Amino acid sequence: MKKILIAVDGSECALRAVKYVIGLLPNLANAELHLINVQPALPADVSRFVSAEDIKKFHQDEAAKELKTAQEALDAAGAKYATHIVVGDPAQSITRFAEENGVDQIVMGTHGRTGLAGVVMGSVATKTLHLSKVPVLVVR
Repeated sequence: MKKILIAVDGSECALRAVKYVIGLLPNLANAELHLINVQPALPADVSRFVSAEDIKKFHQDEAAKELKTAQEALDAAGAKYATHIVVGDPAQSITRFAEENGVDQIVMGTHGRTGLAGVVMGSVATKTLHLSKVPVLVVR
């Protein structure tokens, strides 16, 4: 059984990646789909003012918003999937999850920034490509 990890951040680019995988579903019999949403860690000093429970709820609420359209698309396609929410650096979290869970392929969208914007802002997709030990399919 092939495990496919789809990185979702609520962007149109991520939704394109989900739709790409949906288009492949007829050829992916028994594929195991996993959606991952990575929430950025809040600054350490926030925990002085906000409880750990409230921070966890905040991350879950934000992730739910970012996962919603991807889940709706997969539900409409009749696809079965698991959802995972992780807190940390996106590229590191995605690749770590893939390695720890025996993922065969990572699929993710990219904004396709080039030039100075791409260099200055960096790219989760680019970082994931560099860190990953499993194949990464980037949908633009």
